[in-house]
Amino acid sequence: MKTGFCVVIPVYNHPDTIADTVAEVRSAGFPVILVDDGSEPVCAGVLDRLTEGDEAVHLRRLQVNGGKGRAVKSGLLMARELGFAHALQIDADGQHDPQDIPRLVRLSRQHPDAIISGMPAYDDSVPRVRYYSRYLTHVWVWINTLSLEVRDSMCGFRAYPLQPVCELIGREYLGDRMDFDTEVLVRWVWQGGRVFQFSTRVRYPRDGISHFRGFEDNWLITRMHTRLFFGMLRRLPRLLARRLRRREVSS
Repeated sequence: MKTGFCVVIPVYNHPDTIADTVAEVRSAGFPVILVDDGSEPVCAGVLDRLTEGDEAVHLRRLQVNGGKGRAVKSGLLMARELGFAHALQIDADGQHDPQDIPRLVRLSRQHPDAIISGMPAYDDSVPRVRYYSRYLTHVWVWINTLSLEVRDSMCGFRAYPLQPVCELIGREYLGDRMDFDTEVLVRWVWQGGRVFQFSTRVRYPRDGISHFRGFEDNWLITRMHTRLFFGMLRRLPRLLARRLRRREVSS
């Protein structure tokens, strides 16, 4: 049984960047779980080759593309099956800086029962519309958690404590696509979990591939915020009581 960290990478048609991402993660000394989210043959072949000759690179293949959230959930469940205690999440397209993995691991060891999540420090490659539109989600998360603890809920560079997060996956509905990253943090906070964040450099993909589906994913995210808002209203007395308790402890 393993007790340390692994890295989960959801992959959907990033044949030009995934090998470099895996190489950087492996050079940091961490096992990798690749989740092929129904990629086309070229990318699938790259993933097959990455698993050859390296027992620390695992592959879970989903035959039909189901979305980033579904792939991440599948990878986290596989990580628990393999006996890991914590899993890092990183994108396949080169957005996230693998050099920050040691910081992520260090924070996770300091707060082993918390989710550790990056807050993007963007360079000039970020589209301005996407940069500013993120704040709509930030405001809704602050409303739905009655807290400013989650300052950025959309960064997919994270560390998860596997046992409680996998239990949450089995117990609650969590989005299968771009809504997953935000929803898992809100529902984690609802059940009393803590989130710690740190600034990390984010650059936009070198291959220019984005799987954000415009109208479809914006509609999914709108439905998610609506669903979470009514969920917050049902939990309002408990969330307010928790805030009061934490305020009393801190004072």
